[in-house]
Amino acid sequence: MERFRRAYARLCAAGGAAPQEAVLRRLRELGAAPGRGRLDLAAQSLSLETCGALGRLLPGAAPLAELALGDCGLSEEGVELLLHGLCSNTTVTSLDLKGNNLRTMGAEALGKLLRQNKSIRSLILEWNSLGAWEEGFSFFCQGLGANSVLQRLDLRNNQISHQGAGDLAMALKQNASLQELDLRWNNIGLLGGRALLNCLHSNKTLKRLELAGNNVPSDILKAVEQAMDHNQDRQTILRETQNRTYVLSKEVLSLKDEKTKQFLDLMDTIDKQREEIARSGRMSAARVNQLQEALDEQHSIMNSLKAKLQMTEAALALSEQKVHSLGELLNATKQEQSSMAERHFTELQQQKQESADREGKLLGDLSAAGEKNLLLRNQVDELEKKCKVQQDQLFQVKQDLTNTTAELKLRAVQAEERLEMEKRRFKQSLEDMESLRLKEVDHMTQHIEASERSMQDRIQRLEAIRIALEEELSKVKAAALTERGQAEEELIKVRNQARLEERQRLEHLEEKLRLMTESRDEAQNCCHKQKQMVAEAQAKANQLSLHADGLRRRLEELQQDLNSKEEEKVTEVNKVKVELQEQIGHLQAERTAQEGLREKIAALERQLKALSSNHREALLDKEGEISMLLEKLRMKEADISRMREEEAQRASFLQNAIMAYVQGSPLGTHSSRK
Repeated sequence: MERFRRAYARLCAAGGAAPQEAVLRRLRELGAAPGRGRLDLAAQSLSLETCGALGRLLPGAAPLAELALGDCGLSEEGVELLLHGLCSNTTVTSLDLKGNNLRTMGAEALGKLLRQNKSIRSLILEWNSLGAWEEGFSFFCQGLGANSVLQRLDLRNNQISHQGAGDLAMALKQNASLQELDLRWNNIGLLGGRALLNCLHSNKTLKRLELAGNNVPSDILKAVEQAMDHNQDRQTILRETQNRTYVLSKEVLSLKDEKTKQFLDLMDTIDKQREEIARSGRMSAARVNQLQEALDEQHSIMNSLKAKLQMTEAALALSEQKVHSLGELLNATKQEQSSMAERHFTELQQQKQESADREGKLLGDLSAAGEKNLLLRNQVDELEKKCKVQQDQLFQVKQDLTNTTAELKLRAVQAEERLEMEKRRFKQSLEDMESLRLKEVDHMTQHIEASERSMQDRIQRLEAIRIALEEELSKVKAAALTERGQAEEELIKVRNQARLEERQRLEHLEEKLRLMTESRDEAQNCCHKQKQMVAEAQAKANQLSLHADGLRRRLEELQQDLNSKEEEKVTEVNKVKVELQEQIGHLQAERTAQEGLREKIAALERQLKALSSNHREALLDKEGEISMLLEKLRMKEADISRMREEEAQRASFLQNAIMAYVQGSPLGTHSSRK
């Protein structure tokens, strides 16, 4: 604010004028107050230079919220400069220009201000002369019609005529933001009041309209008050519906947020379960690989053992072949030895036979044969020793072979037992993993099926509730239509009865006119009967008014029923919301189910909007019906008053005719002669 004050002083100095002390003092006081305050320059005579400086400082975000310039004696040029600066201002919300005698240029500047400014909510123009200049005031009204921000307008004591009231009515038809309008102490009159009353049929935002001191008839003032009450009720209903829709939208958004959170939690749990399943699958695959590797190692060991067994069997076959060859050699040596022994024995016999003959010769031969025999015996002993050694070696080889075969069999049996144990363990682990996986899959499927069933049940309940609400609404509409038809039929019956009664009265009156020629006493009796008929007509009129009051009470009861239905609908909607909140905790279905729920919630929102719009239309229809019934009642009252006047005229005519008849009769002449 100190910067604002310095800028004001600088602009005044640049314009060649001294700044006014009163303005500086007010700016200094405003700078001491916290925040944006009220600049009160009321009853201060502001110069043209001051108005120009303030008009230059006001555009944009000036540190002011309220500006009071009442009774400042502003000139047309000063007002134009100030309002030109306020056109682009965005902070001032209240402007007071009371008692400045604004005229044509001021009205035009105000119209321009109302067209361009988007922040002023309250405008006080009391004790000016805006209505005395028709062109300027029409321009002001055009700006008011184009404004969409102003809420309060004070036009007291502005010399506004019925033409200005017509311009104001045109502006009010276009304006949709003004809520309070004060037009007291002007010259609006009957025509201006009717124009303002007619504009209220299209303006639904104006809640307060003051027309005192304008020579406006009381019935128009009452109609204006009724229109204001109607607008206030409409505004309250609209605020309530807006608040309800806001609360419902908040609840729907919270439900959507909770659903998204639950859906994300569900997806996280599903992802975790998938990760656990994948981890267990990887672990089982690793275990299977390990078991497969162990099995491959056992297969390799078995293959190596089989290869060793085949090698030992081959070595055993070679050793058996060697033993067989050695046996054959031994048999061959034995045969040779036996053949040699036989040969030696035959030779000995021959030598014995020849010894006798040749004893001398044979001594040498015998010694040589003995030596040879010893040599052969030595050779036979050596061969027998070799056979024994080979037999011992063969026995040792057989024992080694039996031992190795026994060991190989034991190892093969142990390896087979280990392989079977590993197979059993692997099969058991696989069966356990498969059973766990099947249990988890069954649990998940059961849980999903249960959630789907619960959601389907919930959807069916919601659809049943929606159908019941639609049926109730249709019943209420049908009841309203039937009641409206009954009221119209009753009105038609009343009219027909009134017409028949009028016809009967006319016929009765004609008969009475015919019978009046008979005697004066009968005429007096007819007069008494006419008075009784008038009393009965008045009683019937009272009955009709009571019936109209009953119809009004019936309309009020219907309004109360509609309100109770709306409250029941709200309670049912709240119950539905509570049930939805209870069911939300159990929702753990997949994305498709979530999307379906979102679509259904959107459909419910659309249905609620449609119901609210239908309710508004029903209220508007009821209001139209009420206005129609009121107009019919007014017409009926006018007819009754007209009938009373006609009956009074007829009674006077009858009385005059009776008097004339009495005067023209012989009795009358006799009485006159006397």
